[in-house]
Amino acid sequence: MLTALPTATAVEPLAVRKGKVVKARNGEVQALTGVSLAWHHFADKYYNRGVVRTLVKEWHAEVVRAAVSVELGDGILKNPDRAYKALYTIIDACIEYDCYVVVDWHSHNIRLEEAKEFFKNVATKYGHHSNIIYEIFNEPEYQSWREVKAYSKEVIATIRAIDPDNIIIVGCPHWDQDVDIVANDPIVGYNNLVYSFHFYAATHQLDNMRRCEYALERGLPLIISECGGMNHLGQGEVDFEWWGRWTRWARERGIGWIAWSLSDKVESCSMLRHGATTKPRRSGWKSRDLKDWSLLVMASLHQEYQLDQER
Repeated sequence: MLTALPTATAVEPLAVRKGKVVKARNGEVQALTGVSLAWHHFADKYYNRGVVRTLVKEWHAEVVRAAVSVELGDGILKNPDRAYKALYTIIDACIEYDCYVVVDWHSHNIRLEEAKEFFKNVATKYGHHSNIIYEIFNEPEYQSWREVKAYSKEVIATIRAIDPDNIIIVGCPHWDQDVDIVANDPIVGYNNLVYSFHFYAATHQLDNMRRCEYALERGLPLIISECGGMNHLGQGEVDFEWWGRWTRWARERGIGWIAWSLSDKVESCSMLRHGATTKPRRSGWKSRDLKDWSLLVMASLHQEYQLDQER
């Protein structure tokens, strides 16, 4: 078995203990909050160092998620060189700016061998950095937990043969909604696993929150690896009430969240206006480049930062 080199970055190594993501050194809860980049095959113009600098230094993002497109368009199956270039640019920038990075296999389908090869490559190159978090299945659509679990165990084993410690995010069935089902039959035998729940505030409300509460009661570690204020299609108006309820709920339970998404696509969930610069100034994007959704995310991240500073 290959073992990871000692951590080479300033960020704290993370672990999962007693159902929470924590700092490995002292067990302090680490509820990471941040921003997800969009599918790289149409948004990799924003996969650059300046964008990461702005998200970390100006928005106070603690984590940036790199959504590596798999099947769609010019994704990794069709153009692996483009995918790895975009991903590694973001990872290198996150290491430079002492930020965590979620390496997201952004697929809705099981592609076991391709996923194993991908995560083997990433873990071999970057597994000795504490910045790395692996998200091995973005949003299972129609697959049962039995199928997702079997897939996940094989991918986890591939990563753990190289990187024994960094956190792995496991996807849950039905677009990361069925955390209650997973809580009844979690994966055992591996350390530092956390399970993804996704919410879009205008669609996912009380029933979904109750599912999460059930999972937490059963001891299932959760992370909100993708979320938005609008409906589940990424469209429509932002539901400010439920966005606030979800972020408060997450804060009170020590659960991190990552907002979707940093791109200029013409849709409600894209944070930038179409044509926004790919090279933000040292102080960030100009106001004309930002949508109301990005301003809300910025405000939420600033609030989390301020609360963290007060603790």
